[in-house]
Amino acid sequence: MKIVFKKKLKIGIVGCGAIGTSLAMIAQKRFRARVDVAAICDRDQARALRLHKRLPSARVLSLDRLIASCDLVIEAASAASSFDIAKKALQKKRDVLLMSVGGVLGKEKKLFRIARENNKNIYFPSGAICGLDGVKALALAGIDEIILRTYKPPEALRGADYIVKKGIDVDDIRTEKLVFQGDARAATKAFPQNINVVALLSLAARGQVVPLVQIFVSPRLKRNVHVIEVKSRAARVEIRCENVPSEDNPKTSKLAILSALTTLDGICDVVRIGS
Repeated sequence: MKIVFKKKLKIGIVGCGAIGTSLAMIAQKRFRARVDVAAICDRDQARALRLHKRLPSARVLSLDRLIASCDLVIEAASAASSFDIAKKALQKKRDVLLMSVGGVLGKEKKLFRIARENNKNIYFPSGAICGLDGVKALALAGIDEIILRTYKPPEALRGADYIVKKGIDVDDIRTEKLVFQGDARAATKAFPQNINVVALLSLAARGQVVPLVQIFVSPRLKRNVHVIEVKSRAARVEIRCENVPSEDNPKTSKLAILSALTTLDGICDVVRIGS
């Protein structure tokens, strides 16, 4: 029996840093039969050209031309630009996969409306955590509370704007220290490159609660650790993830890249596992 997959998907990747480069190279290698990394772009032209040298089949295009030439736009740029990239792609009737989820928190309803009006899809990979299926399911019964405790090694937060503004020297921390506590929106503003997890939790909970976020620096850690508590009328769930940092960027968990690739695999395939 001949197995027939969906048609080959043309993707464009916006952002050619560590995440975008990893996604492009692995997607082209592992999903070659189903995916074509057709185009890339970056505000830093030199970065885009470096990726092009490694992946000559991917054309370096402007954002507008990339959107026009692809079926799926993958945003791997920044929280500062993710909303605008997604909005433009959806308005041009293209599906979008977002890596910088924190950039759309608080504006997600507008983005969802644009997607529905144009009959297109927005994909949010589960990123550096597991258990979003459970959180989405619990939202149907009602969620009372979500607490996210994130523990990071010093190098994962070194140079973060919030840390610098507060005058915190992460290299001088000798024992586990709480460096931030606040709600989801405050967390995403303070750590737009580090706290996509809380944005995903907020979206999965369908706005029923605003997650409380605590961020700790722990010099004994070599991994990024997320501990999530969800209290619902249907269940109490605790999720713990100990993530190995990406080889190319210690501020990003390797699982975040793998989850995006799994999402891409699901888009291309006819079989779906989990909700």
